[in-house]
Amino acid sequence: MNQDWNAQWRQQALPGLATQPWDLIVIGGGISGAGILREAARRGWRCLLLEQRDFAWGTSSRSSKMVHGGLRYIAKGQWRLTRDSVRERQRLLQEAPGLVEPMSFLMPHYHGQFPGPKLFGGLLSLYDAIAGRRNHRFHDARQLQYLAPGVKEPGLLGGTSFLDALTDDARLVMRVLAEARADGAVALNGLRVTRLLRENGRVCGVAIEDSETGAVLTLDCTVLAVATGAWAERLRPASSRRQLRPLRGSHLLLPGWRLPVAQALSFMHGEDRRPVFVFPWEGATVVGTTDLDHRDDLDQSASISQEELRYLLAACAQQFPQAQIGPGDVLSTWAGVRPVVAGSEGQQGKPSNATREHVLWQEPGCVTLAGGKLTTFRPQAIEVLQACGAMLGREVLDDGAPVLAPVAALDIPGLSRAQTRRLAGRYGRDLPRLAQQVANLGGDCIGASDTLWAELALAAETELVLHLDDLLLRRTRIGLLLAEGAAQYLPAIRRLCQPRLGWDDARWQAEEQRYRLLWQRQHSLPPTTD
Repeated sequence: MNQDWNAQWRQQALPGLATQPWDLIVIGGGISGAGILREAARRGWRCLLLEQRDFAWGTSSRSSKMVHGGLRYIAKGQWRLTRDSVRERQRLLQEAPGLVEPMSFLMPHYHGQFPGPKLFGGLLSLYDAIAGRRNHRFHDARQLQYLAPGVKEPGLLGGTSFLDALTDDARLVMRVLAEARADGAVALNGLRVTRLLRENGRVCGVAIEDSETGAVLTLDCTVLAVATGAWAERLRPASSRRQLRPLRGSHLLLPGWRLPVAQALSFMHGEDRRPVFVFPWEGATVVGTTDLDHRDDLDQSASISQEELRYLLAACAQQFPQAQIGPGDVLSTWAGVRPVVAGSEGQQGKPSNATREHVLWQEPGCVTLAGGKLTTFRPQAIEVLQACGAMLGREVLDDGAPVLAPVAALDIPGLSRAQTRRLAGRYGRDLPRLAQQVANLGGDCIGASDTLWAELALAAETELVLHLDDLLLRRTRIGLLLAEGAAQYLPAIRRLCQPRLGWDDARWQAEEQRYRLLWQRQHSLPPTTD
């Protein structure tokens, strides 16, 4: 794995891409593409990943941050999806401590409201049976008020607790990519696939354009895997039936002190009986999510609407009436587009009823993954590779090998054990390099966040940052966690990162202006009229 994975390395690597005999090219730098690349690389395939914007730019940095077993899918009869999700949740909890962490969820029950304690407890018994362990418990109303202070009290019967997990989705993508690169894979961002190359009716390569320079290249491959999420139909033959139904999920991020919760609270929204969550994440509190058809241009980043803002604030008012949460309390917002495959009802029916199952579309030389979930990225990747392997004449078995290599124990002077665990989970193989940055820069955090200044320095040097939003919204999350996109810290960030990124003053100023406009459009409160 090249230790200097940055823009300078990228510039030097680009010309050589066209001379390589690639077994597999993966299109899409989210969790699905990263998972496919990782599984191919550890099997010795010569593989390349191309991302048109930035790694985890789309859904994989804008999810609800949950690594969960899909409790709701049991009620819909999606047993295989629930089984795979539960198994993969347990795998990730074991492989990625500090990045994927267990979280207690509470579901309050009220007189006359669905689901009642008995029904929900029965559903959780099935859930636990699939997981092979009992993870739920009922708490009476008095106990629940201690567990979730400020929760709505009238009609409260009690609540049921169960376990799932949370993650930083963008850091999970980076960790999986690092494992793939360690096994010889190549991954690049800022490269847009403009068309697929075909010969004798078979896909045999891609034409790409460098978003940074406008340069064009053609690359040959034996087989191609498309894992572009909501964009999966873009490269399919024009005669193919359109099957994707893009669904948007939006979220609010509040300061932790403004709505303090020690665990996740799951409840049914009073307006449509959809499940809504309020949970702690990175020292802040997340409120989400919505679920509606996304009809805007997919090439423009999704953003929250006024109606979604109202809906999520109504959820806060419903469940935490005394907190009086309003628009002025919102730190930031984010919206992601889920790549859902339309079922028999097509584009009709309630979005929340659409299946989260994935499918594979195949043509000679090309396999496209459509749909799927963050939690199940590994079995999805195996399935894609099995289809690709059939085209290559190679058998691909699911041997159950770890996705993420264990991280050697390391004591970083000046940091607590909890901080070191967090960093080990996020940086994996790069933990020793991060420790050196801490030795040079100290262990101070940026503002009220848990993010160290040393993390910014490491990302600027070695995590292929092409633009300022890559650094502040995905490599780190301070653009979401600090007020106004961390605007007050931009001068200090410039002093630390500008020389590491190799940008001159004009470039930095252009990037800062671009970032501020982007943040205002995508992560602030929506305009008063949509």
